Amino acid sequence: MTDSPLHINVKLNARLQPEHRLQLFEDPLDAMLEGAGIGEILGGGTALSEDGEVEYGDLEIQLHDAAALPQVIELLEQLGAPKGSLIQRDGEDDLPFGITEGLGLYLDGVNLPDEVYEQCDSNYVFDQIVERIDGHGEICSWWQGPSETALYLYGASFDTLRDRIADLLASYPLCQGARVVRIA
Repeated sequence: MTDSPLHINVKLNARLQPEHRLQLFEDPLDAMLEGAGIGEILGGGTALSEDGEVEYGDLEIQLHDAAALPQVIELLEQLGAPKGSLIQRDGEDDLPFGITEGLGLYLDGVNLPDEVYEQCDSNYVFDQIVERIDGHGEICSWWQGPSETALYLYGASFDTLRDRIADLLASYPLCQGARVVRIA
């Protein structure tokens, strides 16, 4: 091993609210880095779109030794880092990594008939999705926007996640006109 510290930025291709990024990635990764004696997390952040939706999160990491970079990538992938995530280093090309795929489910919050909003519950949608994707993925975060509510699902396969919720989207009134978007 060389004895050269390395500062990296991890750009997580994950639509996670800051508290979810902290819970799912930052805290466990920091514990792993410190436990292995290879580095520490210096900070993190969240990039937002104009309407306030999370676009990605990032983590600033100081490695005690540049040779530990492959180990950091392995740790991030063990935690479920989505495809399209990047390691960014000064003077170097971005290094892509990630193993999970993401599905954004956007529920229409303004255009459905009033009785749909009065009679249906987004918590029911959440619970039904959790049940349907159990063992294949999880809802990792959500967002309440000006006209839509988004649920962010991550798992091994976008297609599997989509297929496992298709019947719910086709049958539950609150899911009328929902958008399904590949986010990782």
